[in-house]
Parts: sequence; C-alpha cells; structure tokens
Amino acid sequence: MSKPLLITMGDAAGIGPEIIAKAFCESPAEMAGCVVVGDVATLRRAAALTSLVRGASPSLPVAQLAAAADWQAVPPRCIPVLQKCELPALVPYGQVSALAGKAAADCIVWAARAALSGEVAAMVTAPIHKEALAAAGAAGAVFARYPGHTEMLQAEAAAFLGKAVSELPVRMMLANDELKTVLVSIHLSLRDAINAVTFERVLQTLQIAHQSVRGVSGSPPRIAVAGLNPHAGEGGRFGREELDIIAPAIAKARAEGLDVSGPFAPDTVFMRARARAGQAGEFDVVVAMYHDQGLIPVKYLGLAQGVNVTLGLPLVRTSPDHGTAFDIAGSGQADAASLIAAIRMARRLLG
Repeated sequence: MSKPLLITMGDAAGIGPEIIAKAFCESPAEMAGCVVVGDVATLRRAAALTSLVRGASPSLPVAQLAAAADWQAVPPRCIPVLQKCELPALVPYGQVSALAGKAAADCIVWAARAALSGEVAAMVTAPIHKEALAAAGAAGAVFARYPGHTEMLQAEAAAFLGKAVSELPVRMMLANDELKTVLVSIHLSLRDAINAVTFERVLQTLQIAHQSVRGVSGSPPRIAVAGLNPHAGEGGRFGREELDIIAPAIAKARAEGLDVSGPFAPDTVFMRARARAGQAGEFDVVVAMYHDQGLIPVKYLGLAQGVNVTLGLPLVRTSPDHGTAFDIAGSGQADAASLIAAIRMARRLLG
C-alpha cells in the first residue's frame, strides 16, 4: 500500500484499544500499513494488558507518529499511533465518560478528513459508545448530536463535498462470508423505522446496494428484498407496505436494470441468501427494512467475522460488527477477529 490504513481507537473505556493491540500482536502481517488514530497512553495500557494476558514480556511497543506520512518508518511489531485527541488521564474501563466520547469523536473526524482528502487509503473504526458520544456534547464534541459512526461520517463527507446531508444518502451493510444485508434505515426507534419505509428510501437502498456490491464483486448482484410485515404482508392481510411501497420500488429498480426480487417473507429470505460450504446462496445480498431485521441474522452466524461497511460514502470505511463491550473491557477477553476481518474488507474494497 502506498498510503496507510487508519484505525480509530473507539471509546477508550471499551474494548477498542484492546482489540487493536491484540490484532497487532497476533496478526502482524494483517496489520502491516495500519496506523491508529487515538491516545498514546490508552494504547500503551491496552498493549500492556495484551502482553499480560498472553504471558509475554515486554509488551508491544507503541510509537507516536508526528504525521500519517511517517508510517513507513515504523519498525515491525510496533503499534504506530497518531495522537489526535485529548485525554488528560486514562479513563476507567467500562464506564460511560464524556471525555472518552469526545476523544472518540475527535479521532473519527480527523480520520474521516484524512481519508476524504486522500492523505490515507481508508479508515476502520473501533466501537464507540452511543451514550458516551451523546455526553460528549457537553465536552465540546461537534458531532455528538449524531447517534453513531454512519451519521457522523455522512455529515463530514457531505460538508467536504459541499452538499447537504440529504444529498449524500448512505446505507449500512453488515457482511460476513455467508451473508450480506443492507438496511433501509439504521439507528431509529422501531416506530420511526417503520415510518422510514417509503418508496424513495427503498428504491434508493436498492440502487446503493447494487452499485456498491457490484463494485466489489465485479458483477451485478442478485438482490432479495425482505418484507416489513410477517409473511411479507400476506397479500395485504397483515399490512399494505409490501403492496403500496416495497413492491413498486422493486418494480422501478427492475425497470432500471437491477436484478431485484421480492418482497419475501423476512423469516425465510435470509436463509435463502446464505452461502454455505463454498456454495453461493440464492441471492448475493438482502435488503432489510430496519436495523434488527437485517443485523440479527448476520450476527447470529457469528460476531467473529462480521463487518460493518458504510455504503455511499466517497471513502472506504469498515468496522467490527460488535460494540464497546463495557462488561468485559479491561479483562483481556476481547476477540480481535472482527476487527481483522474489517481490515481485510477495507483492503478488498480498495481493490
């Protein structure tokens, strides 16, 4: 790689720094060319924890870089860190902290701007805590009003392009080796998510899924669409969204040349799309109507290989498919597999 791949450290009170340190320690070849955007002291604590758990000594060294361009001078088996946030002291593990939320937001914003400007190749984000992010508003975090990474990155990218946020539609895709699902809505209450199922949003999601998955696979994807209601509405008996909204959006997408089918009963369509034992499923990707409908099937197949990809951005961003895990933070139990899978996916998206 001619440019580094950035990893934001996530919430310092969670498992983000730990899984980063574990990834550098356990998979040095996978982490070659990666630079962490975060707090040096926090990463050193994580490296020491990883060393203690593994029974190794000394811990992996952490080197502070002056600029992203210095990444190639970092010796092997060393964690390079760009100090792009302020933490006056180490935050306690497993506790919601406005300072940790602000530090996480500052790292995300800096990494996004570096990726948008072409200074770095892509960004992979370690988990943030939504409550800490909200609390960071009082600590001066500009993007604290957004519920998560996706919305923050959308706003930052829109500002970079000189567009309104509404002019830069983005979608979340969660993917592993067996299943890919793209969501019509992301971080909304279930009541609001149902209201978000509109002809325009469904059609837009189909278009984004088609363009993005084709860009990775090189061929037009077979897209299945999950219904909103049980049994996909059963011909209007259990709701008319399929008849009045989803089916017309599918028809429009098919008229545009997209390979789209549905709406299908949401309790079976994910099984039909699942690839097993090296054999492709019936579909390449499933468009789900709301967050949990799409994410539960992918996460049930295993958190270790799941990757969150933001579609529609003018930059490559991936993330592990798990959260900050405050309950195990600092215990040494966190698994770096999903972070490593996210790094692999980012490189694949870069081509």
